[in-house]
Amino acid sequence: MNTQKTVLIVEDEKNIVDILRFNLQREGYRTLEAYDGEDGLAQAVSASPDLILLDVMLPKMNGFDVCKSLRSQGSNVPVIILTAREEESDKVLGLEIGADDYITKPFSMRELIARVGANIRRTAMAAPATAAASAMPVAGDLSINTDSHQVFRDGKAIDLTQREYELLTFLASHPNKVYSRIALMEQVWNYGYVGDDVRTVDVTVRRLREKIEADPANPVYILTRRGAGYYFSV
Repeated sequence: MNTQKTVLIVEDEKNIVDILRFNLQREGYRTLEAYDGEDGLAQAVSASPDLILLDVMLPKMNGFDVCKSLRSQGSNVPVIILTAREEESDKVLGLEIGADDYITKPFSMRELIARVGANIRRTAMAAPATAAASAMPVAGDLSINTDSHQVFRDGKAIDLTQREYELLTFLASHPNKVYSRIALMEQVWNYGYVGDDVRTVDVTVRRLREKIEADPANPVYILTRRGAGYYFSV
């Protein structure tokens, strides 16, 4: 049971809130609810929930702006974007501004509950796993400080989202080992293949390359093995 974990639901459709509340509480979570973006942001700051389910189309302040504001304030709370939009540009934007995951409406409640649990577990395990790692592989002008959760290229800090950082450190800790997109979903996102989820891996890899590679079109760190997956080259 997850009785000590709190999920903040930020959604303006009451029937959806009611369904989410019922199912989350049945799984042992405590829930908080907000029906507009401004209240959602305020509760996220004041209540420090363990995870936020965040709708995109909200009154007063949209979900993207709520997420951006949280990240600009230094909050690393896991955020799962709930959206009826299926355009990849919206999914990419959500990842770019720091969301940890997204799920498109209509969604399976079983899938959503699994993602909530996976993201909360991932966050809980991040601190001890990081503390245990004394150093990460360094290649070329790229370096990773696992104590401060910072990545540097040629001595300059690179601004990565939490998910981008986790993907990079995972691949870098297993140099030259190829991982399929499904394997990365299991290892980094902590859940298996569901629908088009593996596209999330491609989007995150592309965004990561744009930040750490001198020439993203010709990467030297995160490479693709055609038909197999991605690997960190040293």
